[in-house]
Amino acid sequence: MKTIGMIGGMSWESTVTYYKIINEVVKEELGGLHSAKILLYSVDFEEIEKYQSDGEWDRAGEVLAEAAKKLENAGADYIVICTNTMHKVVPQIEAHIGIPVIHIAEATADILLQSGINRVALLGTKYTMTQDFYKEKLVGAGIEVLIPEEEEIEEINEVIFKELCRGIISEASKQKYLAVIDKLAAAGAQGVILGCTEIGMLIREADTALPVFDTTQIHATKAALLSIR
Repeated sequence: MKTIGMIGGMSWESTVTYYKIINEVVKEELGGLHSAKILLYSVDFEEIEKYQSDGEWDRAGEVLAEAAKKLENAGADYIVICTNTMHKVVPQIEAHIGIPVIHIAEATADILLQSGINRVALLGTKYTMTQDFYKEKLVGAGIEVLIPEEEEIEEINEVIFKELCRGIISEASKQKYLAVIDKLAAAGAQGVILGCTEIGMLIREADTALPVFDTTQIHATKAALLSIR
């Protein structure tokens, strides 16, 4: 079994979900008392979020690159970054290590194509929705990406940082998200990407008629399967 190197803490709430899913998949695949071999480096999200909001992505990349190098030195076979937004600095991380980074957007694109989806709504932090680092992986796979309007982007982002990353689940916020999803469905989206690892705490498959693609579930499942195949 390969050893998974997880960079978590962004936020720790979703990192818990990664750990749970990975071990559930390994148990289901191998049976018995099997569980995953995992090395976890959990960062202080307060520091990372400040770098994000200040636009100091290089500084944030340095923190994660150092974490990835320590995981590699400790025996990790590959790196899984337990957040969508910080995949912005994957090139910087890869320059410092000799093991692969399993990219969350690439894993998601694979599942979308397998599901016959070529036009998808994307929800996430404002960085993930508006910048190219994430969307370009989807577009490069032949998938058209729809995002909310500017005011909706700010609302979605605020819920992530002020509520979900603090473990707060609000029915009012859920209804706001569902209204945005309905609007994007009306614009032609065939599915919706929960492109922030915390959104799955708020939105479930049963909440909307649109197929839901939870990046936490997709990414963690791929990480688990890679460890045993």
